[in-house]
Amino acid sequence: MQRIHTQPDPFEPFALSQAIAVGQWIFVSGQAALDAQGEVVGAGDFRLQAETAFGNLRAILEAAGSGLEEVVKVTIFMTDMQYFPEVVELRRRYFSPPYPADSIVEVKALAMPQLMFEIEAIAMRGARAD
Repeated sequence: MQRIHTQPDPFEPFALSQAIAVGQWIFVSGQAALDAQGEVVGAGDFRLQAETAFGNLRAILEAAGSGLEEVVKVTIFMTDMQYFPEVVELRRRYFSPPYPADSIVEVKALAMPQLMFEIEAIAMRGARAD
């Protein structure tokens, strides 16, 4: 197993890894709208939070030698399902066919009260030809 992280690592204080690589597989912890110092970005702004989380997902995948195009499964957590159409739009923007398998779950709350969106992923390295 290999720990994957960015610098600075906003997850360090929470005793968890941003991602773990096992062979060609990459398991990414939930990415939310946090900046490099672990502060919430876009409190009250679902779109900004979701875009920030996708950007964080992209960054950790790149640190692992992968990318959004190699994601095979995501789980999305939202505090309000009214934003589901925006999530579909964002999936089309950040992923390409064949789109990853997906589960979307509405939750009462996320790790910090201001967070509205979180995405975790399973990806591979070198799964798609360039």
